[in-house]
Amino acid sequence: MKKTASNKPKISAEEGKRLLHQMLLIRRFEEKSAEEYTKSKIRGFLHLYVGEEAVAVGVTQSLKEEDYILSTYREHGHALARGMDPGEIMAEMFGKLEGCSMGRGGSMHLFDSKINFFGGNAIVCGHLPMAVGMALASKKQGKKNVTCCFFGEGAAAEGEFHESMNLAALWNVPVLFLCENNLYAMGTALKYTHSEQKLEKKGPAYGIETGSVNGMDLMAVMEASQKAVDYIRKTGKPYFLVCYTYRFRAHSMFDAELYREKAEVEKWKKEDPIPKFSEYLLKEKMISAEEIQEIEGKVEREIEKAIEFAENGTWEDVKDLTRFVYTESQRS
Repeated sequence: MKKTASNKPKISAEEGKRLLHQMLLIRRFEEKSAEEYTKSKIRGFLHLYVGEEAVAVGVTQSLKEEDYILSTYREHGHALARGMDPGEIMAEMFGKLEGCSMGRGGSMHLFDSKINFFGGNAIVCGHLPMAVGMALASKKQGKKNVTCCFFGEGAAAEGEFHESMNLAALWNVPVLFLCENNLYAMGTALKYTHSEQKLEKKGPAYGIETGSVNGMDLMAVMEASQKAVDYIRKTGKPYFLVCYTYRFRAHSMFDAELYREKAEVEKWKKEDPIPKFSEYLLKEKMISAEEIQEIEGKVEREIEKAIEFAENGTWEDVKDLTRFVYTESQRS
């Protein structure tokens, strides 16, 4: 990704196609996950990322291989954007040994140290102190990497958020606090959880450089996140970026979604980042309608391959039920 004099990202046709592929892969993967859940192939909790694809794809463009990523229980999109194999993710959700966490973590606990993707965390805001600690470790070890921590606006109402922001500022650690503000913490609207609804006002209270962006606009997210990461790499200090986005589906597959009007959801769907980016590429003559169909076909085959990999995976033997749960100890 190159930048013009105005600092706006300028992408090539090939980059545009790759970015569209990533967003479509996330969307179709999530839709297929919902389908498999209704068949009871996926069990437990399942939180889908449909509608928020521009954030995951946009932010990861600014990160390097050596950078760390921590996420929430709505992390499929982040994992895919980072480069985790769709088959390993699907196998994990199917509970198979070939999954990225050996089938032990499921949807909420994706993990792959090979690409520096450190979860998938089920506890709201529980990973923010971890991100600060990892960034502090990088600083003490003389590493030049950034720790990127994705979380929702619900986490920004937790005590750990304020403790983490405070310590990150006090210790000057290279962490990107990335808030995906989708306006609803489970079934509770933003106005009921935050006295100040402009979350970007919270950063300056801790002396942290802060920005906000339309999270439904891929190019805008790329620009804002690159600015944030450039700042962190230059200063070694934290940065707080709020992406205003929206999830098109319920909080989880168990959610009856009685807290918001259908008309509101339909209104937000008009801001869908995928067709908006497709239209941009078409307008700029970076892609043709036929090429978009080809990408759709490629994504469909990738999803089919992921399902096949998960279906053919191995169930863990029942004799290993307590493995990783209890530690064998010896008495002297």
